[in-house]
Amino acid sequence: MSKHILIVDDSLSIRQMVEVTLKSEGYQVTKAEDGQDALEHCQKNQYDFVLTDQNMPRMDGLTLIKSLRQLPDYKTTPIVVLTTEAGDAMKAQGRAAGATGWMVKPFDPTKLLQVAQKVLG
Repeated sequence: MSKHILIVDDSLSIRQMVEVTLKSEGYQVTKAEDGQDALEHCQKNQYDFVLTDQNMPRMDGLTLIKSLRQLPDYKTTPIVVLTTEAGDAMKAQGRAAGATGWMVKPFDPTKLLQVAQKVLG
């Protein structure tokens, strides 16, 4: 059974590019347009990996990560932030919130697939 990945980004074009990249390797993909939408998905479904943007309306990525880490099913799920934020302080906040990793946009499809393979084992 293929791994199920949740993509969280308020940019339709980013969601589409990430989806095409991940589906090309056989991953099952669900998309959410912001952190609140993603949290609602995660309360109903189990995902093997969550890839989230940081800056989004309604709920940002760090708040989403903290919220997911409170859910028993998401205590150890890999969560990687894919964002334009590249500062060390923001990355430290991400680690403190429970992020597994950090990638900076624009993303390299090959690198994204390597990260997905690494976190999914």
